[in-house]
Amino acid sequence: MVMLRGARFRPALRRLSGAMLLCVAGWAGAAETPPRSVEEPHYGDGLFHFYQEQYFTAITGLMVSQHFKRVTRHADEAEVLRGGMLLSYGMHREAGEVFARLIEQGAPPPVRDRAWFYLAKIRYQRGWLAEAKDALGHIDRALPGTLEDERVLLQANLLIALADYAGAVKVLSALGAADVPRKGIERGTSAVPYARFNLGVALVKSGDGVQGSTLLDQIGSAAASDEEQRALRDRANLALGFAALANKQPDKARSFLERVRLTGLQANKALLGYGWAAAVLKSPKQALVPWTELAQRDPHDSAVLEARIAVPYAYSELGARGQALQRYQDAIAAFEGEGRALDGSIASIRSGLLLTSLLQRNPGSEMGWSWNIATLPSAQALPHAGHLAPLLAQHEFQEAFKNWRDLQFLSRNLQGWSENLGVFGDMLANRRKAYAEKLPQVRAKTPQDTALAGLSQRRDGLSAELQRATVAADGAAFFDAAQGDLLQLLARARAAQQALPADQQPAQAAERLRLAQGALTWELARQYPQRMHQAGRQLQAIDAQLIEAQQRDTALAQAQKIEPQRFEAFAARIAELDKRIQALSPRVVALGAEQQLAMQEMAVAELQHQKQRLAAYATQAQFAVAQLYDRATLAAGEGNDAKQP
Repeated sequence: MVMLRGARFRPALRRLSGAMLLCVAGWAGAAETPPRSVEEPHYGDGLFHFYQEQYFTAITGLMVSQHFKRVTRHADEAEVLRGGMLLSYGMHREAGEVFARLIEQGAPPPVRDRAWFYLAKIRYQRGWLAEAKDALGHIDRALPGTLEDERVLLQANLLIALADYAGAVKVLSALGAADVPRKGIERGTSAVPYARFNLGVALVKSGDGVQGSTLLDQIGSAAASDEEQRALRDRANLALGFAALANKQPDKARSFLERVRLTGLQANKALLGYGWAAAVLKSPKQALVPWTELAQRDPHDSAVLEARIAVPYAYSELGARGQALQRYQDAIAAFEGEGRALDGSIASIRSGLLLTSLLQRNPGSEMGWSWNIATLPSAQALPHAGHLAPLLAQHEFQEAFKNWRDLQFLSRNLQGWSENLGVFGDMLANRRKAYAEKLPQVRAKTPQDTALAGLSQRRDGLSAELQRATVAADGAAFFDAAQGDLLQLLARARAAQQALPADQQPAQAAERLRLAQGALTWELARQYPQRMHQAGRQLQAIDAQLIEAQQRDTALAQAQKIEPQRFEAFAARIAELDKRIQALSPRVVALGAEQQLAMQEMAVAELQHQKQRLAAYATQAQFAVAQLYDRATLAAGEGNDAKQP
């Protein structure tokens, strides 16, 4: 009897960090607080890549932003997101440290409990049972909504996996799993039907077969509204049927197995069990019906292989030895053909075609925990890929393949960065060359220290002249070009007048000269305030330009000193990164090869197990053929003896 770890209990891990982000919504303590908007672009960039399922880009970009303190307004949310992605990649220790640090920083109990629940959930899915149990032990109170049912079911599954069936019964009973409605198996949340099934099995395992069988019988006979519930009902009836067979109750076994659908996942096992129940009741004719149907199905199922020798067994029991012999021989031929096909599959696996074909048929741009194998290899890569369908469906192989796929991605990523570092080195060399070529040109165009000193002296002279004109209110100090020409003209006219003898100086010309001089002086005096203000502003502009020129000169001198040092720092950083990549690349390649070999051996071991099962069936068939020949020979001998007088 097999415990159920329903698919509904293992939702897509892609939702994990999103759910963790919801946990942070109540970080400040108020559950009704509306969701915060993204306040920093770098955090928004990380969320964008996360929801685009570009998880490697998301986590690396987020960690870079945290390193440079670009997400300080979303520090807690960023840590929860990072912890969730670390957790989903199987980095349980690092994720646990993130959660522990957040809890120490004052996370409220609801957020803390939900963080521990998700940590326990991932650990359980990865097979870390003790660590998952430890994480559940940190939860102090009931989780909100349906999470509490999921937590109880997770705890029960852990106890079942640890063979603590009595403890599982106690936990599942507290969930209300024993309360099965008569009209259907749906009740409450989606976790409860699985809890009822596991409770029934746990009761049987713990020694309470009557109550456990009663509960499973109620599940197996209840109405079901969807495919998931019908599949659960089939599981319950199959468990009851085989339990009845084990207890030598073939009639009850048939009544249970009759409930299993002919097209469901459990149909093959149910047909096989129904046939054996009929055989136990000494009714081989009735056993032929399910076994004949089963023998025509996909031979990759062990139940189908067993049916191929069960059919001739039934014919033999009916006395149809010729048909039995033919069916046994057909089964032996089929087993041998399957064995050769398995040998071909094993050779393909060991050549590496399995994994490369799986990767080609199930592509993905980046590392990611929500990715799963959905398509089998092509017929060219693996002619009998159906042999591996049960293995590929196992969580262990899926996780191993994810690890190998991630190693392949990391190897390509390191190779890409190695090439990028070469490009960066070329860029740095080009910048050094451009710097060496342009520096003399810049120096030639830039004022030297002596030129700046001369400009400063000229500025000081202008400032002194402005100060003198301001104190003396000398309007003539602010003349424009036209007024300067007039002043020069008046000065020459006055000089010419003074050069004449006093008796030869015309009075009218002297008066006109005086009036012109007065008009010009009045105009300069009238314009003096405005022009003095303009001169002050122009002097301020000169000061600003001188300061800017001095700053640029200082910056240029500093750049001439620092830029070569920056070049050297960049070159050293590129060399160091290249060294790290050259050290990491072989390790990643070696780990990838080791992981590939481990998966290939895992697949080969599965096929070898199938070969052993085929060999066992073939041996049984050959032994049965030998028995048929012996009986025929014995019957022929008895007939000859009877003819003799």
